[in-house]
Amino acid sequence: MTDTLRIADREFHSRLMVGTGKYATFQEMKEALEASGTEIVTVAVRRVNLDTREESLLNYINLDRYFILPNTAGCQTAEEAVRTARLARAAGLSNWVKLEVIPADGTLLPDPIATVEAAKTLVEEGFVVLPYTTDDHTVAQRLIDVGCATVMPYGSAIGTGQGLPNPERLLRIIDVARGKVPVVIDAGIGAPSDAALAMELGADAVLVNTAIAKARNPIEMARAMALGVQAGRAAYLAGRMPKSETASPSSPVVGMVGK
Repeated sequence: MTDTLRIADREFHSRLMVGTGKYATFQEMKEALEASGTEIVTVAVRRVNLDTREESLLNYINLDRYFILPNTAGCQTAEEAVRTARLARAAGLSNWVKLEVIPADGTLLPDPIATVEAAKTLVEEGFVVLPYTTDDHTVAQRLIDVGCATVMPYGSAIGTGQGLPNPERLLRIIDVARGKVPVVIDAGIGAPSDAALAMELGADAVLVNTAIAKARNPIEMARAMALGVQAGRAAYLAGRMPKSETASPSSPVVGMVGK
């Protein structure tokens, strides 16, 4: 059975999205993308020279192989994020945008009010909006209501690698979004086990950057993340056994010789 990820009008076979920041070299980034098997690659609009692609990270990304998802990283207000998305579309990058509105308060946590405001404007202008958001299910519902194509809550703060310390909050978002839009866990994933857990919870995909780029061996970590996502998705579809307060033998006594 084909198990594809559908976002807006497109289908993808990989449920691992990969970012392009923090790698030691563009070549290392290229090899990590290949090892991950990803189909969706996020690119910060502010890191791309839109006048010329010489010495640009886009020279190291096969545009026939990967779907480029511009993001508004570095934008601190709704107005700034909308302007950046418009610039990316005008330059021919995409009418899809990973929306990020992060105030300069040092936390790197998204501004939920400004994110909803920017999302509403961009959806009205014909953008396919994938918003980075908090792990608050009420905010997720607002983003769905204004027409976002996904919701992308953090597992934990950007770049921390702390994993998913509050899975119950993510479960609420997954429940709110079920049957409406995909849920992509974005930020905080530090190891393949975190990615697997996100998928086991019922998330539709994960986005990973720092955990791959800052690993001792980014290429091998990219492969490991792909396997974690695949294992977690398979486990979710299989349905885990219920938890029990009491022990239960793997080999029942009933039917054994002498019993």
